[in-house]
Amino acid sequence: MRRLRVLGAALAALALLLTGTGCTADGPRDGAGGVIRLRFQSLAWQKESVDANRRLVEEWNAAHPGIQVDYVQGSWDSVHDQLLTSFEGGEAPDLIHDASDDLADFAYGGYLADLRPLLPERLRSDIPAHSWQTTTFGDGIYGVPFLQEPRMIMADRKILTDAGVRVPTAERPWTWAEFRQTAKDLTAAMGEGRYAVAWPLKEPVSVSLNLGLSAGGRLFHRGADGKVTLRFDEGDAVVPGTIRAMVDTDRTASRSTLGSGGSDTLPGFFGGKYAMVPLGFSYRQQIVQQAPEGFDWIVLPAPAGAGGLAQGVSPQTLSIAEDSPHKKEAAQFLDFFLQPRNTVRLALGDWMLPTSTAALADPALHTPAYGWATGAAVARQLRPAPAQSVRGYPEWKDKVATPAFQEYYSGAIGTAELRKRLVEDGNRVLARYQRG
Repeated sequence: MRRLRVLGAALAALALLLTGTGCTADGPRDGAGGVIRLRFQSLAWQKESVDANRRLVEEWNAAHPGIQVDYVQGSWDSVHDQLLTSFEGGEAPDLIHDASDDLADFAYGGYLADLRPLLPERLRSDIPAHSWQTTTFGDGIYGVPFLQEPRMIMADRKILTDAGVRVPTAERPWTWAEFRQTAKDLTAAMGEGRYAVAWPLKEPVSVSLNLGLSAGGRLFHRGADGKVTLRFDEGDAVVPGTIRAMVDTDRTASRSTLGSGGSDTLPGFFGGKYAMVPLGFSYRQQIVQQAPEGFDWIVLPAPAGAGGLAQGVSPQTLSIAEDSPHKKEAAQFLDFFLQPRNTVRLALGDWMLPTSTAALADPALHTPAYGWATGAAVARQLRPAPAQSVRGYPEWKDKVATPAFQEYYSGAIGTAELRKRLVEDGNRVLARYQRG
């Protein structure tokens, strides 16, 4: 950390020196003839998404010769550390693409602009209040949540049909108990060496917590004093307990996929080894691109519990750097970029769902093809991820929750030990961030 701060101070000094000559380390911030230049760092990575982002930037630039936006390609893999370095060095892009669960430390650290006085009422009112909660820290709003991704079940339609199981819908989903029983029926029908479900749990924390909302779990509880504590209640045990039982007791879920990423499970899914794979909604694009010809698949809602179809999500966000000298112009670009018709283009490019109420109503997002309609129906139930605004969550996730869930799902520890680690060890971590 000391080396990072020394580097940050050096970069800040260099930026100050260059600012005196009207430049930044990346070149002129304002061009000739009074043209304002804004840097927009996008994390789009799929070709369709990158193309949609670039086209919108080009359209803005063509219509606004006095405010030009430079597209900068970022990466999800390194965005947190890259942004931290650029903030401390005074070289952050004006417009920042990120995810809401990465914003808390930046917002509390004073690196992001409070958007309340900058955003037009049209944009504020078009996005539901529960989505704005994902980017609200203290009294300020530090990002516009614009795309979100529920976890759905990608299923082999033929296997489900041959087994004669009930196919759920958003109006009549499986319960968690019914999902477990259906998995038993499918595994029995599929034969030895094949499983009803592949759970890719390389990142077990977000899966466990976000799906846990459907069963009434929250884990993180904020008191009247604003401080957050961890509590592992009955609802918090439903989803982890179901997954553990499917792997350990029922043998209806493959143990070998517990450490896998979502993409790793697709070959087995295409080959009939797994009937169902719970994946993020955007994985549909990979299935369309990679599935063998004639592969018949369907998108199903995740099971429901005491909380219905509720799921926790951490939407993709767009923020403005506090150090940007052109916040007003950056907000004008955001208003253009997130017009409902443009948000639909971004959602289609990323195979995700918009937070915008007007954009979500677009017919293109309600076609039965590729499960768009099912996703749109589930979108109404999406809520902020339980740990959304909790300071210290990244440390708790990396040092406490990830190893605890990994050991629990592998069978190395039981529910009592899982609860002890998540709560007792976790509260010690959170307490350090909430002193004073």
